[in-house]
Amino acid sequence: MKKAILLAMAAVFTSISAFAAHPTTAISDTTKTKKVKPVVKPATVQYTCPMHPEVLSDKPGKCPKCGMELVKKEPAKKKS
Repeated sequence: MKKAILLAMAAVFTSISAFAAHPTTAISDTTKTKKVKPVVKPATVQYTCPMHPEVLSDKPGKCPKCGMELVKKEPAKKKS
């Protein structure tokens, strides 16, 4: 009787292990998919104070620290 129970438990454990190891989601073939170019977001314009570069604004105006006019911040140039 004990052998039958152990054999049944071994069969159940084997079945569960095999089911858990099998992937349930379909794996797609990436060689047939189209290449998609990344979407480039337009650069947002930021304004900064010439004397206080930590002051940033999304619209022109005056620096809250010194009252100078804010100027357009140049985008950082990428090194090639």
